Amino acid sequence: MSLLSRLRSVLPGGKPYIPREPISYRAIGVVRNRVNESRPDGWADVKSDIILRDELAEALDPIEGFSHVIVVFDLDRVSEAARRLRVTAGNEDVPPERGVLATRSQLRPNALGVSVAAVVHRRQGVLRVRGLDALNGSPVLDIKPYLPAYDAVADARLPSWAVRSPE
Repeated sequence: MSLLSRLRSVLPGGKPYIPREPISYRAIGVVRNRVNESRPDGWADVKSDIILRDELAEALDPIEGFSHVIVVFDLDRVSEAARRLRVTAGNEDVPPERGVLATRSQLRPNALGVSVAAVVHRRQGVLRVRGLDALNGSPVLDIKPYLPAYDAVADARLPSWAVRSPE
């Protein structure tokens, strides 16, 4: 019996190990900025307003005390046809194809974006951030405070092909 078969046999009700049915989320807000076309970099100074649904404004209390937030957003302009299992990525002169899940490419099986952004200020249900790599109009699915004790990994390592040279 294969490992996958054994794992399936221990799940309640014989459910598939990896669910195949779609999962849906309701956007909590939308990104507003001046970037309408995808780009690989140049996001550091981009200021964006995350405009929350009216009934969620108080859910931000007191987010402005944090220097950074993690924003989860839908890459809604990435079509199913554009998604790939392998993409060209790396710092080599001619980068090879690599598995998309080993990259930060937006052409992922599930078009989810996750970005750390600096908090600039908050006005009621609008959170202004800097450095969010989301296009104007992108649906926002979640916002979390960046907590260095949980979110920073002191001994994280990268393969040499993923190290970016200073700009």
